Amino acid sequence: MASGARLLEQTDPATTALLTVECQRGVVGPDSALPELADAARTSGALGRVARLVAAAHDAGVQVLHAVAERRPDGRGANRNARLFAAAERLPVQQLTGTTAVRIADPVPVSEADLIVRRLHGLSPLAGTDVDPLLRNLGCRTLVIAGVSANVAIPNAVFDAVNLGYTAVVPADAIAGVPADYTAAMVRHTLALVATVTTTGDLLSCWRRPRRAGTAAG
Repeated sequence: MASGARLLEQTDPATTALLTVECQRGVVGPDSALPELADAARTSGALGRVARLVAAAHDAGVQVLHAVAERRPDGRGANRNARLFAAAERLPVQQLTGTTAVRIADPVPVSEADLIVRRLHGLSPLAGTDVDPLLRNLGCRTLVIAGVSANVAIPNAVFDAVNLGYTAVVPADAIAGVPADYTAAMVRHTLALVATVTTTGDLLSCWRRPRRAGTAAG
């Protein structure tokens, strides 16, 4: 885990953004297309911690982005080059543009200042989306990544953020995957090699801590 001073410096609200990944009703909501993943996100407390992080980010002035995966009703432009995409096409709940499935799930709050970035293709919340140019225009250098899943989208987001030059920060208790014990293994053996691993509580402490004027870290 990152030291308090290091984490405080990295997560200065002026240069940090929080990215929630696929925290949408059709993924982690009560009518999820992926009930096992939704259950893991809720019973582990990860989804509740995402909500706490978003609320704290709003209060601290940290930019929040919500990455949503969706597809057109006609499937135009969607990937078909992996088993995952074929399986998704057969799910009883489809992440269709304009439906309730692609709305941000409770209890995650959404403010008018939040940016919602939608993708119609691929596996990554960053590659091929507007996230990178939006972050650069906002002057962000650190990206806090939370949500689902630890199996695919979260590691994709972390790798892409690092490749693009951002410092990636992962609150390990605010991500979820299946099976449940896979998340801890992913964090320990993969994400910890390239990202700053922390907890929701430590991030909340950083964003609530007063900073001295004229300094980034306080």
